[in-house]
Amino acid sequence: MKLNKLFIPLAIGAMTLSACSSDDPDEGKSVIVTPNEEQTEFDKWLEVNYAIPYNIDFKYRYKETESDYDYYTVPARYDDAIKMAHLVKYLCVETYDEVAGTDFTRRYFPKMFFLIGEWEYRNNGTYVLGTAEGGRKILLAGLNHLKDIFAKGPEVMNELYFKTIHHEFTHIMNQTKDIPADFQTVTGTGYVGDMWSEEPYDTEYLSRGFITDYSQNNYKEDFAEMLSTYITNDAETWNGWLEKADKAAAEKAEKTGETTTKPSQLINTKLDIVRRYMSETFNIDIDALRETVQRRQNDIFTGKVDLTDITVK
Repeated sequence: MKLNKLFIPLAIGAMTLSACSSDDPDEGKSVIVTPNEEQTEFDKWLEVNYAIPYNIDFKYRYKETESDYDYYTVPARYDDAIKMAHLVKYLCVETYDEVAGTDFTRRYFPKMFFLIGEWEYRNNGTYVLGTAEGGRKILLAGLNHLKDIFAKGPEVMNELYFKTIHHEFTHIMNQTKDIPADFQTVTGTGYVGDMWSEEPYDTEYLSRGFITDYSQNNYKEDFAEMLSTYITNDAETWNGWLEKADKAAAEKAEKTGETTTKPSQLINTKLDIVRRYMSETFNIDIDALRETVQRRQNDIFTGKVDLTDITVK
């Protein structure tokens, strides 16, 4: 059985931040206009939990103009959209509220989510998990598979949904302040562009000093993968990958006689740069961020959060 490889295309558009006070948004008033449609209880819940506090437009109704005409797309099921709205709020939006403050989330978090029911299947054996446009809009695909995916636990949920959100949010932060130049040089000769999904790069990425296969695309994707992968996985999982990386590299060196820097050192060097960047630029401790993500994730999968409640409080 051949498994399709997961692919996350992330279109990074330009985002201009103005320092002019006259251009600053009024954070006490929502700029989102509700469509001229019959308002459901879910719409009211979204207004109170997304639009008013964050000016985030959470689109669950199918809008052809928001979809990609290159793919056959279908609407997301209503009940699954409700669950996803809770998940994004609790695992992403409120995570940054807790660690960095609500003002930070209001300023930087993407202002639109658009849901579709099916994955966007490509003709090369891959399918699109989600896309992002210029730090403004995030598409989450495959909503109609949510029940089965949720049953498989947090690892699969993260890979298919939430790591994508954290990844794109990293790009948005990078648009505010550039990635440090020293990050680009750690594994600078190892980036392979679109060949990241081909042999041998799709299997040997750890031993090459990359935390995921997609990290090999370019240094910007590497930076985003480093942060999003680190915070959505616990220490045991992360350290297991580093041990696996060094073991694979040692086995290769034994066969070829070539010795190189341990891949775990390369990955840790890049992680230290990510840690410094987040601390100095946004006053965010990525270890505190990971602890918050892991705790909130545990709350979800132990049933402490009702993912169906749309009571307006």
